[in-house]
Amino acid sequence: MRRIHYAWMVAGVAFLALLVSAGVRATPGVLIVPLEREFGWSRATISLAISVNLLLYGLTGPFCAALAERFGVRRTMAAALALLAVGTAAATRISTPGQLVLLWGLVVGGGTGMAALVLGATVISRWFTRRRGLVMGLLTASTATGQLVFLPILARRVEAAGWRSAVLCVSLAAAVLVPVVLLFVRDDPAKMGLLPYGATSPEPALRRTENPAVTALRTLGRASRNRDFWLLFLTFYVCGASTNGLIGTHLIPACVDHGIPEVRAATLLATMGIFDLFGTTASGWLSDRWDSRKLLFAYYGLRGLSLLWLPHALVETAGLSVFTVFYGLDWIATVPPTVRLVTDAFGKDDAPIVFGWIVAGHQVGASAAALAAGLIRTQTGDYRLAFFSSGALCIVAAVLALSIGRRRAAVPATLAVQA
Repeated sequence: MRRIHYAWMVAGVAFLALLVSAGVRATPGVLIVPLEREFGWSRATISLAISVNLLLYGLTGPFCAALAERFGVRRTMAAALALLAVGTAAATRISTPGQLVLLWGLVVGGGTGMAALVLGATVISRWFTRRRGLVMGLLTASTATGQLVFLPILARRVEAAGWRSAVLCVSLAAAVLVPVVLLFVRDDPAKMGLLPYGATSPEPALRRTENPAVTALRTLGRASRNRDFWLLFLTFYVCGASTNGLIGTHLIPACVDHGIPEVRAATLLATMGIFDLFGTTASGWLSDRWDSRKLLFAYYGLRGLSLLWLPHALVETAGLSVFTVFYGLDWIATVPPTVRLVTDAFGKDDAPIVFGWIVAGHQVGASAAALAAGLIRTQTGDYRLAFFSSGALCIVAAVLALSIGRRRAAVPATLAVQA
């Protein structure tokens, strides 16, 4: 019987770590209304803390990739989960908006940034030569699975025992996973006498010895001189604004505004996670075979149309069900083709850190959208302008995606992602 390559074990544990991190990131969706009711805070005030969380999630990513290269994936992943466990547990003691910003915004935001897709990209670059697109699709789908696993549970915990009980659930999940990471994750296949999955000969691994912050900033300096970096940054900015920042944060409160119970709204988001699990995994498979620019054009265009239709869907039960399926398939399907384009443009060694900076753009967009949607709801009483604006931005991103790589010379075969 053929033995399963250990790369799949590392990828499996990374999937679990990203799943728990996704569960933490999904939690604010079920917290907005309970915090509003208990403390009397406006949605704009609560959205500020969520905005800071999303921003830190993005800005931590590039430095996390550099930390993983310097100190190892195993230590970085375990430290991230430990920080999440401590930060979320402490967040149950908040009583002022400032404490919410400090704990959920800064501490938990930094922890989710360390346990982010950037870490998954680092795992893939070290452990896989073949099937990179597929594995990135699977790791990306952990966000959907995190919603699927956590959101209905959290919504029911809020309903039955209050929001603090729900937050303690994700804290416990993060704490339990720390020893799993320490036991099973290994930093490099060479240290186990293995080749990366699909490799036929040893590949020289880049070993950086400089300060991780310096590495991250120097890589940004090189990447920022490339036109493709800014196109990828801008399109991923829109991706974050239209997913984590808007739908992930505000769909449940928007449903409550239309008389839809919170548990049912959380179930809708979890259902999106089911469809995204299939959509993003399929996207990874497609990115190994089709032009990633055309895939991004389709994904952003379809997402834009669905967001333009969402205000109408919220007033019709059947319409919202259709939106859930349609949008769910496209939720974060943009990630595998974006990773593919980043690796094509910047090479295997720099790709994880460059992708970290592009994820920072994703989270800057998410942060801006989370705060802007909260302000729009506070000022106008509904979310229609937020949904329409985000839909229009997605249409712009679809057009920009077609320009990625058009002025670039052919990428050397040694730098391209192998299918």
